[in-house]
Amino acid sequence: MPNAVLHLVATPIGNLGDMSERAVETLKSVTLIAAEDTRRTKILCNRFGIRTPLESYHDFSDERKRERVLSMLESGNSIALVSDGGTPLISDPGFKLVRAAIERGISVSAVPGPSAVIVALTLSGFPTDRFMFEGFLPVKSGERKRRLGEIKEERRTVIYFESPYRLLKSLEDIQEALGGRSVCVAKELTKQFEETFRGTAGEIKQELGAKSIKGEYVIVIKGHDR
Repeated sequence: MPNAVLHLVATPIGNLGDMSERAVETLKSVTLIAAEDTRRTKILCNRFGIRTPLESYHDFSDERKRERVLSMLESGNSIALVSDGGTPLISDPGFKLVRAAIERGISVSAVPGPSAVIVALTLSGFPTDRFMFEGFLPVKSGERKRRLGEIKEERRTVIYFESPYRLLKSLEDIQEALGGRSVCVAKELTKQFEETFRGTAGEIKQELGAKSIKGEYVIVIKGHDR
């Protein structure tokens, strides 16, 4: 196997000042950057003078696209995989590509960096020694309530991503399922309009109800106290 590496490169979740020197050097050194959204990654590349070719790779990429990337790696080309922001594979595409690369004996390396999951966890004030990340809550209310019911006795801190379009309804379902459990909602982390809201889900819903619900949100729920 030639000295090809699939690099998983973390990029800023908002503030471009969080881009690491190693991430910039890696993106400049590879043959290709496989990006979730080439338009967003192009902005990042322009900011740091990165001229490496971009190609889209996302949830809807088919087997042929994945095989093309793997073929390039097997030919000795190093490739960087990036998401729209944060650490690749954390509620972002790439799992199948990484799994296939490992199965074929291709080296995989990670360039660590920002993660909305960890930032929100540390801002919450809840225990950080044990936690679980559950991705996005289900779109449909019935499934969402069922999922929330599963964590009623969970002692670890639980973290979810949520869309601004469903945030208030999800907080309502959290209040119904978990009662007065302590919750933290983090908005637009590292960005200009970053805000953190703490209280019960019902209290936060009431506070947010008077605001414009825009941006990206992370919900952190304190574990059950036994």
